[in-house]
Amino acid sequence: MKKIFITTVSALSFAGAAYAAEVEGVVTNYDPATKMIVLESGETFTVADDVQLDGLQPGGKVVITYDDGTTDATAVSVVE
Repeated sequence: MKKIFITTVSALSFAGAAYAAEVEGVVTNYDPATKMIVLESGETFTVADDVQLDGLQPGGKVVITYDDGTTDATAVSVVE
């Protein structure tokens, strides 16, 4: 019984981790009206309403955490 429990908990832990991803890049554009960030790589992300964007500016380096399988940014960190 203990092995089944441990296996289930382990599987659920990996499943939760699979839903988030990170990308690092340089911002080329941010449109506050559409809440879209565009990186030099051409990737675009839609920023959630509750995400703080302190210090975000074109040419700045950022790390974006987003929902895997979507482009919905759940966190944006400016890298100094």
